[in-house]
Amino acid sequence: MRGRVLGVDYGERRIGLAVSDPLGITAQPAGTVTISTPREAMRAVGDAATRHGAVHVVVGLPRSMSGAIGPKAREVIRFVAAFQCTASVAVSLWDERLTSVSAGRVFDQGGVSERDRRGKVDTMAAQLMLQSYLDALRRTSAGGRGA
Repeated sequence: MRGRVLGVDYGERRIGLAVSDPLGITAQPAGTVTISTPREAMRAVGDAATRHGAVHVVVGLPRSMSGAIGPKAREVIRFVAAFQCTASVAVSLWDERLTSVSAGRVFDQGGVSERDRRGKVDTMAAQLMLQSYLDALRRTSAGGRGA
């Protein structure tokens, strides 16, 4: 894939954002957005996609450890369905199991206090999820031979 990809960690109050480099190899943090309604979330994600020149938006799908779709995942699916109707870019879902846990561990290992990590966990989760997506995309485009 050529062009930037925006990664989204969707939450009720905060959305974590990450963006790829133009070649779609690495994911970098792109901040968080505080929202109070799904409409605000759609506007914020659309604005971020435009601001970063994204050609694709990937939204993390919070499946349970068994892979089941629970209430939070259904909320994300509803958000993506509504967002796709207004988006001028491709939109897809990507499994984000354990990204928030992994992000918390990174901060724990770095000795970052709870107060200092507020809001940063969402961005880190978006970055980890997007990197997972980009890595899988590269493996697929390399024909399964590894990249």
